[in-house]
Amino acid sequence: MKPIITLSIGGSLMVPGEPDIEYIKKMAALLLKLSSKYKFAIVTGGGAAARVYARAMKKIVPNEFLADQAAIMSTWQNAYLILAALHDRAYKTLPKSFDEAAQALETNDFVVMGGTLPGITTDTDAVLLAERVGSKRIVNISNVDAIYTGDPKKDPKAQKIKRMSADALVALAAVKDTRKAGENFIFDVLACKLLARSGIEAHFVSGRDLASVEKAVKGLPHNGTVVKG
Repeated sequence: MKPIITLSIGGSLMVPGEPDIEYIKKMAALLLKLSSKYKFAIVTGGGAAARVYARAMKKIVPNEFLADQAAIMSTWQNAYLILAALHDRAYKTLPKSFDEAAQALETNDFVVMGGTLPGITTDTDAVLLAERVGSKRIVNISNVDAIYTGDPKKDPKAQKIKRMSADALVALAAVKDTRKAGENFIFDVLACKLLARSGIEAHFVSGRDLASVEKAVKGLPHNGTVVKG
């Protein structure tokens, strides 16, 4: 059986405002090419739309659970866009559980999911999916090119981290993770802790750098961050 790679694709890449159809097609074309050697378990984030709907829900009723549910529905919409772009090579629907996803990968090259439960992010979903399907590595694909010591948009002294341990990532995420519905951070602390227990290596790359995405899938050096050990 071909090795399984888990991808966590940021929603803002696919839908920065309006759906970026050309980008989605390019990403799908790359994955279809790589599927000659790999199978893919894919989780899509909600991006800006998830945050918009989470904020809107909280204005209607101040309930984090309901805000999470609204955000999760945005992830499903993004997942369907990727699913459609993969044509007949993917499992025909979004799995309702990690067990269903694992079963689907036995006879399909791709399985695509959105979010699952209120209170956890699609980062956490991706790690749980990777554990369930026995993934070789996780590739986090976002609009950030790597993990930094701080926010490079706000901190001119922020430095790119080329390689770090899972425990170091846990410590970094603990500072960034507010656990609020629709909030955005590099990789939430629960996902990081699950990553540390699993021992699965993780690669963080920019989704706009498709060459780095391909290298990360293959486990080759790239322009992003590798989390291992």
